[in-house]
Amino acid sequence: MKNILEALDVKKVYKIGRIEVAALQGVSIRMREGEFVSITGPSGCGKSTLLHILGGLAKPSSGQVIIDGEEISSVKDSARTDIRRRKIGFVFQRYNLLPTLTAGGNLQIAREIFGNGDRDDSHVQEVLKLLGLEKKVQHKPSEMSGGEQQRVAIARAVINKPAILLADEPTGNLDTENSHLVLSMLQELNRTFGQSIIMITHNPEAASVGNRLVEMRDGRIVPHERDVSFNRREDTIYI
Repeated sequence: MKNILEALDVKKVYKIGRIEVAALQGVSIRMREGEFVSITGPSGCGKSTLLHILGGLAKPSSGQVIIDGEEISSVKDSARTDIRRRKIGFVFQRYNLLPTLTAGGNLQIAREIFGNGDRDDSHVQEVLKLLGLEKKVQHKPSEMSGGEQQRVAIARAVINKPAILLADEPTGNLDTENSHLVLSMLQELNRTFGQSIIMITHNPEAASVGNRLVEMRDGRIVPHERDVSFNRREDTIYI
């Protein structure tokens, strides 16, 4: 099974006046197609920074990121935007739905942004059914619960069959019942469609739904013997 994502020695340094703050201190990670990887760790450990770099929303200070065979870390902003549009779906803590559009309208906007790519209506119906949204297509966000809005956000993120889905604290605004529902939906997307997923969470219970766990602390990945190989020549830990 091929690697869908690879990051090599990724570092990110922010400058605050004359002070440099190292958010990431040499992170290397490989993810195989069809995996569901949970990245966890305390607040401020660098996990959201890593997710933004993996998704092409930010550039690393150094290092490489390759998504589905395309290098995204050193290309121009326009090229990175194009790769992000074609290869990556995002789900955030905030649902970010357009309030004046129905659920179906929000999905249609996502398909139009995708351009002249795959217009597979059968896939749309499969996604709506899997996420339990068939009866919510004509509802606006104000007419839906938080859990339903997040499921629409997930549908929007995967409607164009991205190579990888990146989820940043997707249950952060939800109660326990809706959190469990959204997490089970992500698991089902992974099982049914083989959707590759990286989820950022500080919640150990949420992290447990992935089939691989990566822990971060102080801008680094914490190695665990069960899922780490060590490349002595490059002095790099690969997860």
